[in-house]
Amino acid sequence: MQRILVSACLMGRRVRYDGGAKTSADAVLAGWREEGRLVVVCPEVTGGLPVPRPAAEIEGGAGGATVLSGAARVLASDGSDVTAEFVAGARAALETARSAGIRLAVLKEGSPSCGALAVYDGTFGGRRVAGRGVTTALLEAHGIRVFSEEQIPGAADYLRDLEA
Repeated sequence: MQRILVSACLMGRRVRYDGGAKTSADAVLAGWREEGRLVVVCPEVTGGLPVPRPAAEIEGGAGGATVLSGAARVLASDGSDVTAEFVAGARAALETARSAGIRLAVLKEGSPSCGALAVYDGTFGGRRVAGRGVTTALLEAHGIRVFSEEQIPGAADYLRDLEA
């Protein structure tokens, strides 16, 4: 059985920067949970950040690959540099995925760690730009396909292809 990496906040865990969760009510995700397929992670907490914590964004909305290359940082709204924690969390998520043989992930959209389609632009003004979070960029660089919670039907199709 193919396992699936999933953001902890989507599973109701209160790990987000504001101390909340973004629990998904998606029936497919619930089914995967019932089947025991899900491996739950929060890269930001695993990387050493507390709950709650200041919001963080990738400077310039540059995207996770740029952070991983060292050409951009992840900054918190209080001005602190949290790049090291984001990179450590991404590496830990990759190690978790590798150890479980995971080839598919469903992660929280918009997050500077987990965004698959968009991240915030780095101004803390609520504007999104196309791009991937740090964890998503690292997972995809290692052949793990990442979908947002908005793309679960596509993730289900991909899972069927993997298991065919």
